[in-house]
Amino acid sequence: MENLVICNGIGKHYREFTLGPLDLVVPAGRILGIIGPNGAGKTTTLKMLMNMVKPDDGRIEILGKHYPRDERAIKNAIGYVGEEQFFYEDRTVAWTGRFVSHFFTAWNENEFDQLLMRFGISRTKKVKTLSKGMRVKLALAVALSHRPQLIILDEPTSGLDPVIRRELLVILKERSLADENLSIIISSHITDDLERIADLVYYMINGRIVLADDKDTLLDEWKKLHFKAEKADEAMLAGLRNIERNLFGISGMTSQYNAFRAAHAEAIRAGDVRVENVRLDDILIALMER
Repeated sequence: MENLVICNGIGKHYREFTLGPLDLVVPAGRILGIIGPNGAGKTTTLKMLMNMVKPDDGRIEILGKHYPRDERAIKNAIGYVGEEQFFYEDRTVAWTGRFVSHFFTAWNENEFDQLLMRFGISRTKKVKTLSKGMRVKLALAVALSHRPQLIILDEPTSGLDPVIRRELLVILKERSLADENLSIIISSHITDDLERIADLVYYMINGRIVLADDKDTLLDEWKKLHFKAEKADEAMLAGLRNIERNLFGISGMTSQYNAFRAAHAEAIRAGDVRVENVRLDDILIALMER
């Protein structure tokens, strides 16, 4: 299957906020990162993919199937970790695994045990004794133990320390590399995490997708340019975003660096223009300021 997820014009209307219309495609074997500020609509979008929120507009296709007719088959093939982890607090980790296993036809208890060992989670511990990081690890172990075709993660690393964040990302990347048909959708405002693992990036602001591309293409095309004031002409500055002028010169961001480089190669070689790489969060800030 070429595309595991296809969303055409999906939207949700609230009194003070409208999400969409959104077009979203997730090819098989790719990791999609959704970046946006709080309140951009990331969680609502993922909940629509889970049919936890019913879209008012548009059409969602997952694994060639549709809600509500194929809801059981769709969710049987998805591993989902939400913003918060809800478990039976007085039950043990082992009991939690047995309970969840009844909902999936391909549950693998051995897989669950191996993930618990890797995460350092005791089967005999009660859920209420687990730290926030351990609860997220348990949720991920539950999500991965039926070998899903699609993994959906909503801010899974928010509030976690860098060590645990890195550990979770390593697991996800390993799963992606081991299964060329597995796709992952992960939303986050921690752009460092998405730089580590995402193949595709969608930027969402105010309920709309304002930019979507391969991560490597984005980082290759978006650059910050610094000009000597006396060398910067109107042709060089045309099309730049977030232009700043100060005593040291002029700077701005371009989203078409390769075209700029081709047009002004001599100025770059002469040192009249200094090129600075940007991060995914720099692009987000530029989009929001615009």
